[in-house]
Amino acid sequence: MTDWPRLSHAYGSAEDIPALLARIASEPDPELWNDLWSALCHQGSVYSASFAALPWLAGMAGSEDRGQAVNALNLAGAIVAGAGQPHGAGDVRTEHSADIATLLASVNRHLRTATDRTEYIGLLESRLGFEGVEGWSENLAWGLGNKEYEVSCPGCGTDLFVVLGEPGFFCTGEDYALTDDDGVDTRPLRPASPADLEGIGRRLHGIALADGRHEVAHALTHVFGNATCPDCETDFSVADRVGADWASTR
Repeated sequence: MTDWPRLSHAYGSAEDIPALLARIASEPDPELWNDLWSALCHQGSVYSASFAALPWLAGMAGSEDRGQAVNALNLAGAIVAGAGQPHGAGDVRTEHSADIATLLASVNRHLRTATDRTEYIGLLESRLGFEGVEGWSENLAWGLGNKEYEVSCPGCGTDLFVVLGEPGFFCTGEDYALTDDDGVDTRPLRPASPADLEGIGRRLHGIALADGRHEVAHALTHVFGNATCPDCETDFSVADRVGADWASTR
């Protein structure tokens, strides 16, 4: 039996979590899921109560209600991705290995039948979290979902937008969304050849292709390709800069 009052979440004691879980189970309201996210994975931070909720989330991931299952998988993926943070919950990957295995099996089932691009990318990121892939389990959906990564140039330190899709595939230091297209200084991205992809890039590209997500696979060749800073003309690996900027925040 979980002693919730002894655990903590973003706002203090976790004594309120059982009632919230019970409400979500009987009342699939997006606002209630937002409340649970805010308490258990506040801006990516996790707490002792976050991992105590994994058995419930694993059970909910098996729900016949797809919306409930996907919400559970997305939150559980974000929580497990934070396993390396200080949280006072011990070796959570060992303690919750059975729950994580259940979640991984469930996310694989739902991934293949994702209803749209956004759901697919979120579930793919959760899969990486359950598998213990650091960095990309927190950063994949951020960039692919928003169709841009914000990185810093390794040469001059300028903050850059790496744009992935509409309105194109390019790198710029300007706020392109608020500027006349003709006035934005950009450099086209140079996608990696699928045959040259290695490691996690090759794996993610292969998963997307196998799932028939060709647009996602195409975007991934740019994520694992190269860009040029418009300010100083430094060439850099997009994935390396995403990884470097992620590491600097940990």
